Amino acid sequence: MRDLNLASVDLNLLPALEALLRRRHVTRAGEDVGLSQSAMSHVLARLREVLKDDLLVRSPSGLALTSRAEELAPRVAAVLSAARGIYRPAPFDVSKVRREMQIVACDMHTVLFIPKVMERIRREAPNVQMSVQNYTRNVFARLIDGGVDLAFAGAHTPLPPGAVSTPICEDRYALVMREKHPASAKKWTTAEYATWENVVVSIFGDDGSDVDARLAKSGTVRRIGLSTPHFMASLATVAATDMIATTSRLFAKSFAKSFGLILKEPPLPHPQFTQTIVTSALRMNDPVIAWLIGLIREVAGEVQSKVIGNKSDPRRRVQILGADDP
Repeated sequence: MRDLNLASVDLNLLPALEALLRRRHVTRAGEDVGLSQSAMSHVLARLREVLKDDLLVRSPSGLALTSRAEELAPRVAAVLSAARGIYRPAPFDVSKVRREMQIVACDMHTVLFIPKVMERIRREAPNVQMSVQNYTRNVFARLIDGGVDLAFAGAHTPLPPGAVSTPICEDRYALVMREKHPASAKKWTTAEYATWENVVVSIFGDDGSDVDARLAKSGTVRRIGLSTPHFMASLATVAATDMIATTSRLFAKSFAKSFGLILKEPPLPHPQFTQTIVTSALRMNDPVIAWLIGLIREVAGEVQSKVIGNKSDPRRRVQILGADDP
C-alpha cells in the first residue's frame, strides 16, 4: 500500500472532526472551533466525502457515532494533542538537566561570581557541570558557532552580529594604589595620573582597552609598567610597588583590605561601566541558557550588595556605584 501524501489532505479538517466526534452535535462543535452551524454542516459533508463514512447518524437520543467514527475518535484526539504539544513549550525542570556549560571568564569573574554561582547550581541543578575557559581572540566566533555557551564582557566590548549581551551589574572604575603610596593624599588629575607607572589588565593581549579609550579623550596616555591577563596579579603588584591600576571598583574593593590598598576616583570622564554576560542570539530561547543567565545576574547583584552595600533587589539592574565609595 502506498503511503498517503499528506500534502493532498486538508489537515485543517482535523479540529472540526475532533469536535464533531466529541460533541456529537453540529452547532456545539461549530462553537468549539469558531464556525457557524451552516459552515460546520458544510465541513461535516466534506468529512463524510473524504472519509467515505457518515460519521454521525440520527438516533432517538440525537446524533450517534458510526462504528468508523467510534474507532477514529481516540486516534484523532491523540493526533491533535500531539500536534498541540509541538507548539506548547515543554515544562522546564532544571533539577533534571544533565549538561556541561562552557563559560568564558577571567579571574575577576571566577573569583567574584563563580563560587556563588556554583553553590546555587549544586543546590538547584546538581547534574549541571561548569567549565570555565580562557579568553581567545575568536571568543565571539566560538559563541556564535556553539563552541562556548556564555562569556563575560564589558558593555563597551564590540559584539559581532549574532551575539547578544545581558547586563548583570553596574560597576565603576577605581584608581587603586597601596595605602602608603607617595601620592595617596592627592586629588588625582590627568597630569598626575600620567606621571605614574600603571599595571594594566590585558585579557586579549593587545594594547587597547576601554580605560585607554576614555583617557585618550583628555589627551592622556598611560605609562605601562606591567601588562597581565590577571586582575588579582594587578592588585598584588600594586600592593608591592608605587605603581597604580585602574580597575573594577567592585573587584578592587573586595580585596582592598587584604592587599592594603586604597581606592580613589580616577580622572576619567564618566567612569561608570556595565558588566554583561554574552551569548548567541540563536540560543537565547534555550531554557538552560536563560536560566543560567538569570542565575548569574542574581548572583552579581548579591555580590555587589555585599561588597558595596547596595540594598536593591539583585534581580533588577543594580544602581551605579557611588563615587565616594572608599
